[in-house]
Amino acid sequence: MTGERINDETRPELGKFLKDIRESRRMTLRDVERVTDGKVSNGYLSQLENGGIGKPSAVMLHRLSAVYAIDYGTLMERAGFVSEAEIPANRAATSVLGDLTPQEEQELLNYLTYMRSKNK
Repeated sequence: MTGERINDETRPELGKFLKDIRESRRMTLRDVERVTDGKVSNGYLSQLENGGIGKPSAVMLHRLSAVYAIDYGTLMERAGFVSEAEIPANRAATSVLGDLTPQEEQELLNYLTYMRSKNK
């Protein structure tokens, strides 16, 4: 995944969407922080919900999707990332890692090849 955005106008929609989801789960900002063991701070989430965070990371969106029990791809699309339909299937598993350098990507492929050879 390149991390490119489809449309920067989606950010305010994302914040409202996240706030609506959190409130529908009857969670406070501090509840989310507690459930994620501080990995999503209440301050960060507040800024994200209010449009103060311009580029939420894929990792943070993944954490929020787990807390809210919503589809990660939905959050990625609402954040303006390229939709999962446009991501090659072999890249979806690494999307939570963010942008990888070509060397990192090759190392992951080498490791996966090694692991698969052990399982045969």
